[in-house]
Amino acid sequence: MISPSASGEPVRRIAHLDMDAFFASAELLRYPQLRGLPVVIGGSRVHGGGTVPDPAHFARLAEYVGRGVVTTATYEARAFGVHSAMSLMQAAQRCPQAILLPVDFARYRDYSHRFKEVIAQFAPQIEDRGIDEVFIDFTDAPGGQEQGGRALAARIQAAIAAATGLSCSIGVAPNKLLAKLASELHKPNGITILYESDLGAKIWPLPARRINGIGPKSGARLEQLGIRTIGELAAAERGWLAQHFGPNHGPWMYACAWGWDDAPVLTHSEPVSMSRETTFERDLHAVRDRAALSVVFGELCTHLAQDLSTRGYVGRTIGIKLRYDNFQRATRDQTIAEYTDDAAVIRRAAGLALRRASLERPLRLLGVKVAGLITRETLARPAAAPERSLF
Repeated sequence: MISPSASGEPVRRIAHLDMDAFFASAELLRYPQLRGLPVVIGGSRVHGGGTVPDPAHFARLAEYVGRGVVTTATYEARAFGVHSAMSLMQAAQRCPQAILLPVDFARYRDYSHRFKEVIAQFAPQIEDRGIDEVFIDFTDAPGGQEQGGRALAARIQAAIAAATGLSCSIGVAPNKLLAKLASELHKPNGITILYESDLGAKIWPLPARRINGIGPKSGARLEQLGIRTIGELAAAERGWLAQHFGPNHGPWMYACAWGWDDAPVLTHSEPVSMSRETTFERDLHAVRDRAALSVVFGELCTHLAQDLSTRGYVGRTIGIKLRYDNFQRATRDQTIAEYTDDAAVIRRAAGLALRRASLERPLRLLGVKVAGLITRETLARPAAAPERSLF
């Protein structure tokens, strides 16, 4: 039964489903003997390969030497302060006894496809947000209004566990913003139901950084201004936030703090950009390692052009991304006259963008991006004839 709103329309119920420690959980299905142990997924190899019967035969994080980063970790490793995007060397200092496993994206993509197929059997309106999370429109789905969406969430959760052996956490709320916050409240394997009336008790006590889009810089600035929680952000004046964070970002943060979000669940969306990047085994300098960098740069442009061509996209804004040896980042863009997916054109424009960046420090990472994408079919479509003027 669908609960009507005051206007007679069904009450909007949006779910955010997030797989629990997805990569790590997929590895624990392969190595069940590692359950309950701190496990980190990152750049390493399992000693001997294949299925290892004894955890003592796995690589330990303490043995790692290199520049890789943590992709994800089990909750047991997270208890030691290990988290995604942390360098593996830093993680080794916090949890040297952790098991280190290599990333296996083919395996994770397979599990991703399987859990999304399960969801589609219950609710067809799904917005794919990446390999391990989706938004789901419960509003008109069978059972989507029962107990505020809890009944349908429980059925989906159980079906995913039966089909894949993996657990997930689900938040159901009036919109996408609150649903995403809700899915993080009771992990792992949790279901959280939020109504607008729950905002003060369940959302406002959370750190302001929990809002997706408030990054480290904005979060640090908010703390400097005495704002640490979402509730304190909601209590601030909109104009004051605009003064400190700009006319767009300030009011946006205010709206988020009040749980205002009318963004639809998009069942299909076109990419706005495509990119290719690589992290070097050792730092490369633009002068001393010019030949090696030139080869890598060319390969990135070629592979990016192939990606565009394969998926049928062309773009006009060509950009580069750099990360220096001190972890500082730089980006530069170059907009060209015609849309393209040609490797030579991409390389030429990216080279012009690269000249505008500082190349004095050695580089850890180099990337190339094409943005402002449209489909080649759209480009080939003849423009509509202008309307004839009556005067």
